Amino acid sequence: MYRIEKDNLGQKEIPSDALYGIHALRAKENFPDKTPFPIEWYKAVGVTKLACYYTYRKFRDAAIKKYGNNLTVKIIDNDILDALIESASEVSEGRYFDNFIVPAIQGGAGTSINMNINEIIANTALLKTGNKCGDYTYIDPTELANIYQSTNDVIPTALTIAVMLLLQKLEVRINSLRIKIEELEKNTRDKLRPGFTQMQEAVPTSFGLLFSTYNEAFSRDWWRVSKCLERIKSVNLGGGAVGTGLAVPRFFIMEVVPELRKITQLPLTHSENLSDATANLDKWVEIHATLKAHAVNLEKMSSDLRLLASDIAEDKCIIIPEKQVGSSIMPGKINPVIPEFIISVSHRVYSNDNLAGSLCGQGCLELNAYLPVIGFAVIESINLLISSCLTAENNLISGLTVRDASGYHSLFHSPVITTALTPHIGYHKAGELALLMKEKKYDIFEANSILNLIDEERLKDILQWGNLLKLGFSLEDLK
Repeated sequence: MYRIEKDNLGQKEIPSDALYGIHALRAKENFPDKTPFPIEWYKAVGVTKLACYYTYRKFRDAAIKKYGNNLTVKIIDNDILDALIESASEVSEGRYFDNFIVPAIQGGAGTSINMNINEIIANTALLKTGNKCGDYTYIDPTELANIYQSTNDVIPTALTIAVMLLLQKLEVRINSLRIKIEELEKNTRDKLRPGFTQMQEAVPTSFGLLFSTYNEAFSRDWWRVSKCLERIKSVNLGGGAVGTGLAVPRFFIMEVVPELRKITQLPLTHSENLSDATANLDKWVEIHATLKAHAVNLEKMSSDLRLLASDIAEDKCIIIPEKQVGSSIMPGKINPVIPEFIISVSHRVYSNDNLAGSLCGQGCLELNAYLPVIGFAVIESINLLISSCLTAENNLISGLTVRDASGYHSLFHSPVITTALTPHIGYHKAGELALLMKEKKYDIFEANSILNLIDEERLKDILQWGNLLKLGFSLEDLK
């Protein structure tokens, strides 16, 4: 069974029980993409429209109180308004998402998003009031469901809400991962290992210091992400099509953002320049740079651990958890799938960063037509990073084993350990030790017993982990 819906371009057959309408169907046909629209953004549109309906009710009641029957604006009766509010509330919970048929990649600056949700809210409200879907003479998607709204203020405001909520989740996940790494740092503080520069052995360091670098990096990420809400909190809701508020009551413009702030409990503010907030999307470039920085730090850690745990490492100092079978042909093969997943995610975020930045620059005069794909990229990046932090904590850092005996063995067989002796015996004598160690595969103690360049007990003292890792040397150390 079908119903007929009409617009300025003609008419379409719509399934009788469908909550979407002609505008959504045209968008689906025009944008034959299968990339699903983010449900977080869908829910946030419901929240935004809920604030609009509550604000409309305040405006209506205040206007009636002041002007009585002399009102010249459209009045929505309580039964209809209550139904719209209930429907928007349900959309904010994610209901009816199967009737949202517009793909993530689209044209039109988000008009199709707004129209599809207007149709869902209107048709759901029609059912609640005892009418049939498509009976728009009673509840119209644009006249009533979209009352005092524009795509150009509702959809970017909803994106801000969706991203704020996701950023809060990301902040929690980063800190949880950081705490797990900090535990590993504390437990391996005195466990020595050779450092590496340019993939060649370098001076001594420790596993604790290695993990401290990740802890510090994720601490910065945590701080930066926590500041993102402040950077994106200004919204243009109430600004209408281009931020001038044309055809929108001044009462509505002033009250709708405080209403939205009360509903969401988010630190949303009314932009001081609604035209700027409508035309310019540089805030998404700014916060995505923070997401990119976090992706970089996740990749760095994952690449390091993958390398140290690889079979290429002659004497593995680190064993990462074995999570799944690695080959359909080679029995017993286990691959570092968690680092590979995280690295893959990081590069997806880098791609999204380029996309968001370049398309934010494509804004033209009063509007940016590419908000849907920009918003999709930002939301996708945050969700991917949340997933990366979660699996890094549970499947990489948890269960990671440090083989400190292997680290000590590698360190004292490495010629670069002689760097610790240069303040005591000089560069050239230390070089003699390094050369002998390299030629004969001796450890430093064996090489020194042959060359006898430094007292054995003094050598042991110099090579204590505390002496190797303290910051620089004092003249007292040379006595």
